[in-house]
Amino acid sequence: MDRLLDKVDFPSDLKGFSLEELKQLCAEIREYMIECCATNPGHLGSSLGAVELIVGFHYVYNSPVDKIVYDVGHQAYAHKIITGRKELFRKNRKKDGISGFTRMEESVYDAFGAGHSSTSISAALGLASAARLQGRREKVVALIGDGALSGGLAFEGLNNAGSSKTDLLVIINDNNISIDKNIGAIHEHLLKLTTDPTYNKIKTHIWNKIGEGKLRKAMQEMVISAKSSLVKKSGGDLFEAMGFRYFGPIDGNDIGQVVHILKKLKDLKGPLILHTITTKGKGFAPAEEDQTAWHAPGMFDPETGKRVAPAGHKESRYQDVFGEVLLELARNDSRIAGITPAMASGCGMNILAKEIPERFFDVGIEEEHAVTFSAGLAAAGMKPFCNIYSSFSQRAYDQIIHDAALQKLGVVLCFDRAGLVGEDGATHHGCFDMAAYRSIPGIIIAAPRNETELKNMMYAASLHEGSPFIIRYPRGYGEGVDWRNTAFNTMEPGKGEKMIDGTGVAVICAGPAANRAYEAAVRLGEETGRNPAIYNIRYIKPVDKGILEEVAERFSLIVTIEDGCLKGGLFGEVSEFVAGKGLGIRVRGLGIPDRFITQGSQNELRAECGYDTEGIYDVLRKEMEDLKEKTKKILEN
Repeated sequence: MDRLLDKVDFPSDLKGFSLEELKQLCAEIREYMIECCATNPGHLGSSLGAVELIVGFHYVYNSPVDKIVYDVGHQAYAHKIITGRKELFRKNRKKDGISGFTRMEESVYDAFGAGHSSTSISAALGLASAARLQGRREKVVALIGDGALSGGLAFEGLNNAGSSKTDLLVIINDNNISIDKNIGAIHEHLLKLTTDPTYNKIKTHIWNKIGEGKLRKAMQEMVISAKSSLVKKSGGDLFEAMGFRYFGPIDGNDIGQVVHILKKLKDLKGPLILHTITTKGKGFAPAEEDQTAWHAPGMFDPETGKRVAPAGHKESRYQDVFGEVLLELARNDSRIAGITPAMASGCGMNILAKEIPERFFDVGIEEEHAVTFSAGLAAAGMKPFCNIYSSFSQRAYDQIIHDAALQKLGVVLCFDRAGLVGEDGATHHGCFDMAAYRSIPGIIIAAPRNETELKNMMYAASLHEGSPFIIRYPRGYGEGVDWRNTAFNTMEPGKGEKMIDGTGVAVICAGPAANRAYEAAVRLGEETGRNPAIYNIRYIKPVDKGILEEVAERFSLIVTIEDGCLKGGLFGEVSEFVAGKGLGIRVRGLGIPDRFITQGSQNELRAECGYDTEGIYDVLRKEMEDLKEKTKKILEN
């Protein structure tokens, strides 16, 4: 049998397919995804589950004129494959390849960029409203998962869309429950009734004749009440109450049902909800059986589903250090609780959840709520450890200022995935936390250089009262130090360390970059007999003024190194100190430049930004050579 996928380069190629051919195409897309992701890992489970919804959209609608907005983008692989990026998909998430999420710069078919959750409804409403204002007849669809639907922004979008009466279809990709067989016939009957063209024409005519007023409101309330008694198990009453017309649920993995319902809904007016039930990992048994592990499974055998273990590491992952230390602290302090916005396994808090479940809170994809909920716990005398990925913390900026810092509440904010995270790219890099939060009065910002420092900073945070305590640390493996057999040590805020003394140049580092700087300095000393001094600042705020004063007195050049944006972070802190003192000292910064960094491995991206070991060595060697030449000329004169 010829492979249909070979005939599909763009959505227009689908238009002549029969339903049987579409079914075959969906199977082939899954096979291709599995083949590619087996050797080039990505977010597989969600994309396997959404194939029919995506193929159905591109079959029924006229993209890219008609637009589909994806939430997060985990589920958009089929979309990429059939919108001109089939071969490029083999370099998905690779440096200089395509993004793992939708990206407007990448394709005209990507109507809106994604990466963070709960954004699709608001963005789609904006696109639909613009089309109406500009007199364009294009259709707009938002595809959102039930997990992302828990986010506050999703409900803000629903609230506005429902009251605006703008033409918008929101498809809920629900993969956490299955269709209830006992009420399947009722739902089928309701689906046929509510999508029938005659029914909708009559309904619209009656509503227009009645007009606004008490009679229309009374009839609407009666219809909603009667209808919700049939669909309440699937949440239809909630959406109807918000101003949407609710349809479903349907089997979102049945291409026939998907195409049928989308054709019915395409020309209906106003805000619509289509509830679809899908299976995460659909079509690949291992992914269906363990949906959590196969969300992003890494490399695997596409035939057997056996996952390929990564190369052996002696080091612990930072998330494992966090999880084990949090549990140890919680065993010894009944005030300690753990809060996560739907990242329990990713951040390591599942370790606490298993042993002390009553002090573990997974609040869903709700970063703002996570912070204010933590502030409430702190106000009542608890010691909350709220773990949020660095880039996701940006959503809770107001809550960190207003609800935690302003009220001097000792919330511990652990920012996992700080710095360059790798293949997830620009939407997930934790670039901005140091610059964003350094200006907040009273706040503490810690950056451990290894596993032991993370452990001790968590201990220091558990003892701290009176203001938020931020600890930021990177994704992935640590330095391999023996942190488990090291006793707790109160790592006092505002105190750094001199790792190695030197001459000419002082290097002030934050986080694991200190280790790379140390390696570069040692190499330079071995090769030239001279090396710079290396300082591990440990705390961005309060900064160690003793170190800064020592450096200002002894050195004519300061190099700062940080796994964060140069503007406003450690470089900003040191530059402000030098400028404030009126010192004639040059400050040079190494870190993330003033642009968005795309995807690639962490090592590739650090090299691109110039602060991997080799990049640091090159800068220090050149600066010390230049300094030596300047000194020589001064002495000669």
